Amino acid sequence: MKEQRPIVPSHGDPVNNKVLSWSGNEETYLAASMQPLRLLKTFILRVARRAASLLPRSRRHRAFRALVDCDPAPDPHLVLKLAETREELEACFRLLHDAYVTSGFTKPDPSGMRVTIYDALPTTTIVCAKYDGIVVGTLSLIRESAMGFPLQRIFDLTGVRAKRGNIAEVSALAIHPRFRGTRGAVLFPLMKFLYDYCTNVFATRHLVIAVHPRQIEMFESLLFFRRLTGRVVASYDFVNGAPAVGATLDLKHAEEIFRRQYGGRSPRRNLHRYFFLTPLATTGTSAGRSAAAGNPALTPELVDHFCNRQTRVFADLSDRKKALLHLIFDLPEYQRVLPRVPPEFERVQVRLHRRFPVRCPGQLNAGTDDKKSILMEISEVSRYGFRARTRSPAPADTWLTAVIQLGRNEISCVQARCVQDTELEGNHVYGFQIGDPDLAWRKFVNALYDGQSDSGFATSTRLLSRE
Repeated sequence: MKEQRPIVPSHGDPVNNKVLSWSGNEETYLAASMQPLRLLKTFILRVARRAASLLPRSRRHRAFRALVDCDPAPDPHLVLKLAETREELEACFRLLHDAYVTSGFTKPDPSGMRVTIYDALPTTTIVCAKYDGIVVGTLSLIRESAMGFPLQRIFDLTGVRAKRGNIAEVSALAIHPRFRGTRGAVLFPLMKFLYDYCTNVFATRHLVIAVHPRQIEMFESLLFFRRLTGRVVASYDFVNGAPAVGATLDLKHAEEIFRRQYGGRSPRRNLHRYFFLTPLATTGTSAGRSAAAGNPALTPELVDHFCNRQTRVFADLSDRKKALLHLIFDLPEYQRVLPRVPPEFERVQVRLHRRFPVRCPGQLNAGTDDKKSILMEISEVSRYGFRARTRSPAPADTWLTAVIQLGRNEISCVQARCVQDTELEGNHVYGFQIGDPDLAWRKFVNALYDGQSDSGFATSTRLLSRE
């Protein structure tokens, strides 16, 4: 039997002084809640945006910034919080599913929800915007884990990593249709909540995104994201093969950039004041759980509900990714809901792929502090592992960040775990298993499979989709 939606208390319409009551249909309720004046503004804004699209790029970006409306006193009916309950998470996943299906970013799922393996990870934070108890917006913050980031499979993050600092991917952004085109009434509070969380809880320096080409100018002109590459990726499998553009924002310098562009404007046009100086007054607090304490977004029961019972997220994983899940979730209460891995897979997986002799320098970091790095020389590589020699011992059963110089200008940064340890002539020779390989690693190994020289490495992308 289908689960009943929560009842939302009635409230007064500030324009028509009418009482709006919940009829059990979110669309009816939200449609009634939209003020006629707001609908007129939405129409005018759409016309203005179409006119602005005909301008040169720099003038177009200035025109977009002129349309900003960041209310410093947002609607009191709007609440921003972490999505924690089954009802909140399901509403987020349904909103995302419908938005992605409409845009062609995913195929319809029988569950009516868009759930991915990243949603189950303890390094993912899911945020929701609720209007009178109804979820009208959502986005996710994916921090680095053994599975990396979704976009690292097609975008090179070498330039971002060279600046140091923690990286997080902003993903799964969706706004309810009734609240789109409202000059950021939901989007800006979501982004502000995200900024506060990144800086105050996770000490994040770099945000990265992968968006459709038609959306990138909004992030560039209003939020000052910079493209990772000049090209558009023609097919991004994470969003059903739709084209994508990668971009990044350095939060260390964001405040100064926003101040230069928005400083001196009126409060409703000043995103610098809104993001950096104005307290977020629409935050809903959670009593029992805190991502700051390292708690996963989903409890074992929620992981089981969304990834085993409601969708095929776990069932459709490769054996290798199932094994990675067991390494990431080492708590007994999670182990019982994770997908089973063939007993022999864990023992032989490091030898499943061809090995190639190489000679590459690199280093291992337990965090972002280079002073504690362990220098190494890589002697063999495969699709999902490498052998390396070090003078200092490396910790066992710990995910480390491996930074490896693959060519003159190619650097790979992957999560790696020591699975073999041999002492040879005063040195340690380790076998490492890597998590999800980044673009640079995949291109390098594919070039070796193709028998290409270093000069052909940069264009070796033909096998990128192979597992």
